[in-house]
Amino acid sequence: MSAPFSDPALAALRHRIAAIEGGHGPPLAVLPFGVSELDCRLTKGGLALGCLHEVAGGGNGAVDGAAAACFAAGIAARLPGQVLWCVTQADLFAPGVEQSGLSPDRVIHVEAGDDTAVLACMEEGLRHGGLAAVVADVARLSMTASRRLHLAAKSTGTTGIALRRWRHHAEAADFGQPTAAMTRWRVSAIPSAPLPVQGVGRARWLVELLRARAGESFDIELEACDGTGHLGLPADVAGGSAATAGRLAFG
Repeated sequence: MSAPFSDPALAALRHRIAAIEGGHGPPLAVLPFGVSELDCRLTKGGLALGCLHEVAGGGNGAVDGAAAACFAAGIAARLPGQVLWCVTQADLFAPGVEQSGLSPDRVIHVEAGDDTAVLACMEEGLRHGGLAAVVADVARLSMTASRRLHLAAKSTGTTGIALRRWRHHAEAADFGQPTAAMTRWRVSAIPSAPLPVQGVGRARWLVELLRARAGESFDIELEACDGTGHLGLPADVAGGSAATAGRLAFG
């Protein structure tokens, strides 16, 4: 793949847009995923820290959010410190989160009654400044609310992850509305590779980057987070074509 064309005018325009969106300030640190086929597609080679990100599940995962939650847990697991996790339903499966590398003794749980309370708790956690990350289950996320969360994250350097979940599939259309999040991800469970013996192989996800500031959307098949929070590149994908390993996603 050829290097992107560098245009001073385009760079200046991106800088102005970033300033309008609240992206001005010191350069953001990043957290690499440790998968070169994924990191090379992200600005500065990793997930930007100290800002807001959105993650949702695809298909049935739009409601249960299992794969999306484990994806978020894997990110939080690789950041040092305590993690605040805010939910509206008492259905966070701690053993599953731990399998993604985030041990229960690092998680502070907050059960709130609705999206409004969850967003308030998330903003308070981001402004605290002593947490590694704040994850919050939320169905609706307006531009105003997301901008407040993004600015709160930038003010302290704490990473925020809005875990988008809905009661019904029809409500997932809200995921297409614009927000101030730095990136927007969709994580869907897909069949794992068959094993030569009886058993179930490592879970596999289709990870889609639907939106990224100053970046392009794409999707890639990856093995789910392991006990250290790291994703893996399946052997059959690593040995396939570039189109299979990282397809551009349009529409």
